[in-house]
Amino acid sequence: MIMSIELSRRQLLLATLMAPACVRAQLVTDIAGRKVELPKRVERIVLGEGRQLYTLALLEDPPLARVIGWQGDMSTFDPQTYQQYRARFPQIDGIAKIGGTSEASVSPEKVLSLRPDLAIFSISGHGPGRRNPLVEQLQKIGVPVIFIDFREHPLANTIPSLRLLGQALGREARAEKFIAFYEAQTRRVTELTAGIGSVHRPRVLLDARAGDSAGVLTAGRGSLGELIEMAGGINAGADLIPTPLGEASLEAVIACKPEVYVATGYQHPGASAAGLRMGAQVSEALARESLLQVARRRPEIASLPAVRSGRIHGVWHHFYNTPYHVVMLQAMAAWLHPQRLATVDARATWQQMHREFLGMAPTGQYWISA
Repeated sequence: MIMSIELSRRQLLLATLMAPACVRAQLVTDIAGRKVELPKRVERIVLGEGRQLYTLALLEDPPLARVIGWQGDMSTFDPQTYQQYRARFPQIDGIAKIGGTSEASVSPEKVLSLRPDLAIFSISGHGPGRRNPLVEQLQKIGVPVIFIDFREHPLANTIPSLRLLGQALGREARAEKFIAFYEAQTRRVTELTAGIGSVHRPRVLLDARAGDSAGVLTAGRGSLGELIEMAGGINAGADLIPTPLGEASLEAVIACKPEVYVATGYQHPGASAAGLRMGAQVSEALARESLLQVARRRPEIASLPAVRSGRIHGVWHHFYNTPYHVVMLQAMAAWLHPQRLATVDARATWQQMHREFLGMAPTGQYWISA
């Protein structure tokens, strides 16, 4: 009997020592407003979307060491960047796929079988959302789930999301370093655009994933529309749709008479689909040629005042769900107010971010003017 009791005590002690992830380190509030207890040690991470790697890479070195599962959206929507990471980290192909490119494709069984220590989801987008049953399933087995956001309300949520990731990953110092960079680069724009009156702010139409839909997918009250306002423009989409992202009719787009046209895209150089060519491996000439094609793809778009006057620009679509958008902010502000923003060099900021936080040199084209 004594031996049995002693054995049970030893088993309990062993179980305690072998389960450090169950010992909670700190209580945080995520972007969805949920109280979440974070584990002391995180070694197995599931990402709701593969493109969350963009942000993870700013904080983690090497960036894939703890990722055990994600969706296949990055290799589908941004194969060029995926290939860049594969060249440096061949193990990327071994990360388990929990789904394809949408919330509906995510397999709860696959996620649970991976036995993660932490799940990182976005409050909206292509991965599991706040009301997905998977969230409760993970919580029931003691796996913390945190929600971040760079997509819906980037101005309010980017810095808290970065700080939350720093806490969850044990990379607080690294997160604060990038936050300082992000805030400094943002101020370089806002200090010059904050005093611009409405009469001097051009009306800007964002044509997201240009050419993908019958209407125009645009940014309303949120998403990249917030960056348009910060850059010194008037976001035309705010009067067209009530949501951060959504489709506006061609009739409404024509009626808003935009003075500046900004398309987003992510197609790779060899893509058969129509759309703006942007990102790694894309040349300046190809990016410009594809920009003109999407701006003139139908008479309704080609007849817009912005297109007729030649105020046509294009950006990498994936700026919309990553803190990299600070570079897009600088590029756009310089387009809207070139004299006022003459001292702001988005390309230098892009290179600095890669050098100091991503450990590689940028290649390809991420923004362009016609």
